[in-house]
Amino acid sequence: MFGMGTSAIVAIVAAAYFAIKIYNGLVRARQMVREGWSGIDVQLKRRADLIPNLVETVKGYAGHESDTLAEVTAMRTRAQSVPEGDVAGRAQAEGMLGMALGRLMAVAESYPDLKANENFLDLQQTLDKIEGEVQMARRYYNGSARDLNVKVESFPSNIVANIFDFQQADYFEIEDAGDREAPQVTFGKE
Repeated sequence: MFGMGTSAIVAIVAAAYFAIKIYNGLVRARQMVREGWSGIDVQLKRRADLIPNLVETVKGYAGHESDTLAEVTAMRTRAQSVPEGDVAGRAQAEGMLGMALGRLMAVAESYPDLKANENFLDLQQTLDKIEGEVQMARRYYNGSARDLNVKVESFPSNIVANIFDFQQADYFEIEDAGDREAPQVTFGKE
């Protein structure tokens, strides 16, 4: 009898240990997703902060391109107004903003004086650097989301995830297939 009680206690302790280990792994994965999203958010904010300067510089040389300038400004506002936590909505809005920025850069190609402007060239180089950092942040976030989602769906961690209401994370994806094509942006290099 005593041996049977001891084995039951050992089994309960072992089960509790594994449940705690799984729970902590889920918490870590969820925190990695949050960290990844924060990285994307920081880079997108940097890009959004750069846009007014870019628009004003282009406006000085190509003021009659008001539709393109208004579109970039409207897409920036739309991207910034997406509710926090709406990953899919933010991805869609940022994709549309990226396309509008691509059209703005195409307009800039028509103005040799603008392409030679040192301020514009600096803004373009900064935008190029930020776009690269956004891509790295997206990859990190999506990798973290994948890891969390695997844990939320896999046995036995799915049992612990259901008990403690862990949810899958959305991927930061582009929904419109046309948006998957990178805008053709040149940075004054010929």
